Amino acid sequence: MFIFLEVGKFARDVKIPRAKGLPDDLSYLQGQSLGKLLSAEKRATEFALVASQRPCLTIRFPVVSEETVGQFIMLWEAATTVAGGLLNINPYDQPAVQTGKVFTFALMGKKGYEKEAAEFAEFAGRGGEARVIR
Repeated sequence: MFIFLEVGKFARDVKIPRAKGLPDDLSYLQGQSLGKLLSAEKRATEFALVASQRPCLTIRFPVVSEETVGQFIMLWEAATTVAGGLLNINPYDQPAVQTGKVFTFALMGKKGYEKEAAEFAEFAGRGGEARVIR
């Protein structure tokens, strides 16, 4: 699933400047707006995906504001909760988050995390790559 974000009206639209010596391949953009270019790229990509029978949807922001961004975040919080229920998992259980914090403290030299710093150094010395478990 491909999800596009689209803005109906930008607070400010920037014109692409005219410039001497611009390659012919880019000259058609001179004087156009950046908003128009972004919209054209979104629409063209969406067309290509639909033509290739790939599922996609667009979430449209009438404007970008505190309210619309807050609504967008709330949408994904609700979707996460629903998806977790459908998949019979707790979407808010973040088992690696605390471990990541602990190792960040260790890597930044915070006192009391010397054991973790040594553990990470050993891990990095072995190549330190995350392994995908299948």
